[in-house]
Amino acid sequence: MLKYNITIFTNDIKEYKLEVNVMGTGNVYQVILNTLLSFTILLIITRLLGKKQLSQLTFFNYVTGITIGSIAANMVDYEWAQFKVTIWALVIWALLTVVVSLIILKFPQLSDLLHGQPTIVIKNGKIQYKALSHLGVDIDNLVMMLREKDVFTIKEVDYAILETNGQLSILKYPEHEKVIKKDLSIKTQAIKYLPMDLIIDGKVVKKNLQEVNLSHEWLLNQLKSRGIKNVKDVLYAQLQTDGTVYIDKKS
Repeated sequence: MLKYNITIFTNDIKEYKLEVNVMGTGNVYQVILNTLLSFTILLIITRLLGKKQLSQLTFFNYVTGITIGSIAANMVDYEWAQFKVTIWALVIWALLTVVVSLIILKFPQLSDLLHGQPTIVIKNGKIQYKALSHLGVDIDNLVMMLREKDVFTIKEVDYAILETNGQLSILKYPEHEKVIKKDLSIKTQAIKYLPMDLIIDGKVVKKNLQEVNLSHEWLLNQLKSRGIKNVKDVLYAQLQTDGTVYIDKKS
């Protein structure tokens, strides 16, 4: 523990001395020893907690990893007496994590309480706006996650499920599934447009209209042809590769 003496002078020329204790050690060798021990302990705990890819981590796993790492990092600058005490906190936290994981394996029904449940965000080709709002996910993020799955138009998606680890699983309509060898004889059409968002939650994306040289009047005509009089009635609209517009109205 580092100690600092601070002298304070007041207006009446009285002198006050204040002693401030700062947590930490000024011994370089102690820091090196703490670092080596913290690294070793952290390595052992990591092996005990098992292997899991980063993309498979749930929110609970993520918070646990951050907490254990934070404790280990703070231990580096501790004096030896405090370092030994903090090791117990690190070990107990790791043991609690292992115990919780074992309990979940024994009683899978508890997994929903701890990790949550997968949520359907697209059902029968329709965006589930209430589910997205509950999850705190906006349409832009949903479209981005679809593109990460090589899906550039929602029109292809029958179901989309947001998993507990934040990953999106999709089920395409049969006609939009990947081509197999026996389908190579199918004729393909040239792509006229890159699928782009035209309307998001009742607001026109003017930048994208300009990008593809389409006017606001053209978009309104597309809506009128579907019996939609007001842009605000549209939850999501997307330009398709063939020049048509996919429209999902607000329910």
